Amino acid sequence: MPAQPAGQSAPLDGSLPASAVVGADDRGLSLYIHVPYCRVRCGYCDFNTYTADELGPGASRSDYRPMLAAELDFVSASFDRAGLPDREVSTVFFGGGTPTLLPAEVLAGVLMDVRGRFRLAADAEVTTEANPDTLSPDYLATLATAGFTRVSLGMQSAVPEVLAILDRTHDAARIPQVVSWVKEAGLQVSLDLIYGTPGESLADWRASLEQAIACAPDHVSAYSLIIEDGTKMAAQIRRGRLPMPSDDDAADKYELADRLLGSAGYQWYEVSNFSTGSETRCRHNLAYWRGDDWWGFGPGAHSHLGGVRMWNAKHPRAWADRLLAGHSPVIGREILDGDVQELERIMLTARLREGLAIGSLPAAGQVEAAEFARAGLLEAGAFERGIFSPTLQGRLLCDLMVRRITETL
Repeated sequence: MPAQPAGQSAPLDGSLPASAVVGADDRGLSLYIHVPYCRVRCGYCDFNTYTADELGPGASRSDYRPMLAAELDFVSASFDRAGLPDREVSTVFFGGGTPTLLPAEVLAGVLMDVRGRFRLAADAEVTTEANPDTLSPDYLATLATAGFTRVSLGMQSAVPEVLAILDRTHDAARIPQVVSWVKEAGLQVSLDLIYGTPGESLADWRASLEQAIACAPDHVSAYSLIIEDGTKMAAQIRRGRLPMPSDDDAADKYELADRLLGSAGYQWYEVSNFSTGSETRCRHNLAYWRGDDWWGFGPGAHSHLGGVRMWNAKHPRAWADRLLAGHSPVIGREILDGDVQELERIMLTARLREGLAIGSLPAAGQVEAAEFARAGLLEAGAFERGIFSPTLQGRLLCDLMVRRITETL
């Protein structure tokens, strides 16, 4: 797992810099709940996750809800002391790890604890990530009754051999049944797919897309696998046990995803995300991409308030120890200057279909955007309206375009 960011030490009392409060009334607020537990650690994953036998008292699954409640209390009091306005929370996202390794009653209880400290909007989007082999109709019914609205299901692939390389434990053939259970519970469902697994063929990827489409989810995320240093998969590739995926292969698979999903009625709204309409987009992720405020709870969770980035102690034991001592679990923070905030605004907004206002770019960046439009990398109609919105080829080269634009800052 990667090291935590470098930055300033954060005060033990959880006090916030004044800049975190400025303009807060004009920004939305979302909450992220990190659940660090996994049955096994997948070979490609570098997230902050732990298997059950790695954690002792205070950091175990049975201790999770009371420790999270302690953090909720601490943060709520910190917000009050800082003078942050009493904003409605528009989205809550339970991620991990595998949140659904916790009993449904515990997840429901955590959401109840959240409601006890924060004011959730009447139409708040409440999502949990889930592995298919952790769900049942009764489990999902409990979540729906508690106020969850959405399940993000880690399908990854429909091909058993690909799932084995990824160290995924679920049976691909069970996905349609699990999706039907989610729908019967009255919840929206997103299927998360990964392409570019070492050894995955284009036919394998087509099979995954076709199975996902046949399930008729509300939303599909299609992410290119990134080989992260320090993971089991990176070591397997370095030793020649797995082939290194190529950029051309990733591009072919993205183009196939765009074609098949588009033909099935899914519209891209962010480079890696497709939905059946505006009402089924992931509002929580949009909050990140649009630069809203969010607060992360749980071990290693990150937060962002008004250009101040913060992060919790990473290991569940260290996180719990700080809370038990009456201290903030936030161990570091970084106050972003104007240039960094502008770079991040461009980098994130350029990935959205709704686009980036070209007039908000520096003059040299506007010249670059005109060149991209002439090269067919930006939608012509959107460009004429002053919006930077990438075409299919532009999405494949989005990172390059952002680098070119931000070099002018």
